Amino acid sequence: MSVREIIDDNQFQWELASAGRHLVVVEFSASWCGPCQLIAPHFALLPEIYPNVIFLKVDVDECEDTALSQGLTAIPTFMFFRNKRKIDKIQGIDINAIAEKILEYADTSEVDEVEELPKAARDVEDYGEGLVNLNSFISQEESKCLNESESHPFSQCLISETGYLQSDFDEHLIISVTFKQSVKIHSLKLKAPAQMGPKEIKLFVNQPRVLDFVRAERMDSVQDLFLNPNDLEKGTLVNLTYVKFQDVRNIQLFIKNNQSGGEITQIDYMAFIGSPLMPLT
Repeated sequence: MSVREIIDDNQFQWELASAGRHLVVVEFSASWCGPCQLIAPHFALLPEIYPNVIFLKVDVDECEDTALSQGLTAIPTFMFFRNKRKIDKIQGIDINAIAEKILEYADTSEVDEVEELPKAARDVEDYGEGLVNLNSFISQEESKCLNESESHPFSQCLISETGYLQSDFDEHLIISVTFKQSVKIHSLKLKAPAQMGPKEIKLFVNQPRVLDFVRAERMDSVQDLFLNPNDLEKGTLVNLTYVKFQDVRNIQLFIKNNQSGGEITQIDYMAFIGSPLMPLT
């Protein structure tokens, strides 16, 4: 079982008519929509969990008449149909809310046994106001970290519970993150040990090359952060001056020191929270 891709408006109507009394769940999305890309792999898991429910995916650019007739105001939007009649909808990327609606509307025969969603599906993060975790937009091939430990490199802190980043020779780190497309960054999520976590961070945007430690120390930053050890332990969001991070392709973080003044800085998890910019057409 898999999600069926709808290629035109006529196919959408045919699928609804053919479904009869089966519950139909439709994802309305677009190729340029960042949140749509974020939720897509998790939505793709649902046919295996609910094999008697029909799952469709509609590209609003390919099926404009369908999008218009359904009164779409935002994407991604998930609509629920039975007997060709729309019975509910959900906007945003809350995969657990989608699963709850399926259990609410599906017949007993359509859901043989209630299963817990896989962890990969449960971990979709929605921060409200259209903000999402931008880590899936990071180009790891173009991103670098200076003074990272070989056994604990930067890539390990981009996915929760998979490892952590540690500095190597001293407490300093320069993290250069390049995104696959331009983004707006609203805040940072940093989780680290209270004593080994970063204390002072200088932020730089859209630099032509990766900074070295001397230049990072001397240059004026876009914003300076001073972190609290309690916030690091909790993973509290650190808000940025949003107007200064509106069109970011590359962001660099110069970590000057850590909370204890020791020689090893550690970051358990780092996420960039914001929204992708719509590509120009």
